[in-house]
Amino acid sequence: MKNREFKKGMLAGAAVVLAVGGIGYRCVSAIQYEKDSVLSDRHIEKIEYLEKLIDEWYLEEKDEEALAEGMYAGLIAGLKDPYSRYYTAKEYQEETTVTDGAYVGIGVQLMKDEDGKVRIMECYEGGPGQKAGIRKGDFITAVNGADISERSVDEVADMIRESADGNVVLTIEREQSDTLLDIPVTVEDVKLPSVFHEMLEQKTGYIQITEFTGVTYEQYMDAFEDLQNQGMGRLIIDLRDNPGGLLNSVCDILEEILPEGLIVYMEDKYGNREEHTCAGENPLDIPLAVLVNEESASASEIFAGAVQDYSIGTIVGVRTYGKGVVQSIHELNDGSAVKLTVSKYYTPNGNDIHKVGIQPDVEVELDPELVGLEEYSREQDNQLQKALEVLDMENVF
Repeated sequence: MKNREFKKGMLAGAAVVLAVGGIGYRCVSAIQYEKDSVLSDRHIEKIEYLEKLIDEWYLEEKDEEALAEGMYAGLIAGLKDPYSRYYTAKEYQEETTVTDGAYVGIGVQLMKDEDGKVRIMECYEGGPGQKAGIRKGDFITAVNGADISERSVDEVADMIRESADGNVVLTIEREQSDTLLDIPVTVEDVKLPSVFHEMLEQKTGYIQITEFTGVTYEQYMDAFEDLQNQGMGRLIIDLRDNPGGLLNSVCDILEEILPEGLIVYMEDKYGNREEHTCAGENPLDIPLAVLVNEESASASEIFAGAVQDYSIGTIVGVRTYGKGVVQSIHELNDGSAVKLTVSKYYTPNGNDIHKVGIQPDVEVELDPELVGLEEYSREQDNQLQKALEVLDMENVF
């Protein structure tokens, strides 16, 4: 049923992205060394001694850059905060691809199986790969004629992205086919799907949001308009297993739902408060139910909390994850980045949900027989069926 698509010079200067589980927008700050620092003479001497031990005793060749990256990562790990971390330049590039929801490629997800073969794990609908005839489950054996059997998934992805002229020829091995297929594919900007929708019974619109990325608002509006054109009279928004995303994204969607007022506010350790508000120009005027579960976190909780505080819909499911802290992502001048927890966010009524979560208005556990299954029917989904029952109680039809 469900779509599960879903250094040295480090402190020289940084661009900052405020984030709530990946939620963010950009500003600029500068970071300077200070005398009161973990980089005291004693600590520097210890690092130098450890380097000496490695040089004298370590059996294999050392990688100086990897050692440095490990040192930076260890510094942030010492905070013992599950939401703070250090990203290498490559890791940060991958992270921003996820949160932006767009990248240059062919719209497929790759994975190496147990036999070392590169398999297409997902082929996104409407992407260049699907349009060219690539299918989920296909194996890639060559890129532009070059064998990739000894290549890592990252190397194969780079070969595809960096193909000359914006075109790539993939040699495909397809199950139940005796011949290899050479399929030309255009490399282009791809928007990762984060919104899925359909019309259910009694003109009930269903919109699933898997993550709040840079393209989610646009996809949500397209889905909402399509459902409206089909005569939608009530709406279910499914945020189950949604880990969060961009603050601007969730706030933009809530502006299409909420009345005028506060959406969410944040406070840092100095008591500074930042508010995000709704003009109330497009309040939702049809019955609404929002599905959540124990994996609905961060931006999903901002969404559910605002809907609940304004009493404009019914929250259905189980208590949410309980991530109510904000991270700032500092982009460093060598492409790496540091994410730090810097504040808490609160629902419009001032509720602190960190490590608490949001209690649904109607609590219903997922049928134990469905737990762990990747797909099951709408009829089997007892949480969805409960949301339909809740909307039935509105006596709209």
